[in-house]
Amino acid sequence: MREFNCIGCPRGCLLHVEEVNGEFVVTGNTCIRGHDFAISEMTCPKRTICSSVKTVFADVPVLPVRVSADIPKDRIFDVMAEINKVMLTERIGRGDVIIPDVLGLGADVISTSDVLVREEIKITI
Repeated sequence: MREFNCIGCPRGCLLHVEEVNGEFVVTGNTCIRGHDFAISEMTCPKRTICSSVKTVFADVPVLPVRVSADIPKDRIFDVMAEINKVMLTERIGRGDVIIPDVLGLGADVISTSDVLVREEIKITI
């Protein structure tokens, strides 16, 4: 039996998962998302990534990004390596794709901010 906390909703239920006759039996969940999360964790765990990329702009040296869909948990470091290679040289907006279909995983790396498309921020010291 495996035991872990669900991340499917804010409740964070303590899930118990046991394999019985080749099927997973989930207990401890209070919603269907907990059941689905437990099965996913046992068969192919996935996660999301939120990070930032570097830019060439002094007013916005980094831009927040995320993946557009969950990716396999064991590929997080590979995706992060790709994100860390990026240096933005164009002003882009929220939702714009920065890395399409990153590593062929079916998820894009996208911008989560419009800060680069707003007027340049004047930095005063």
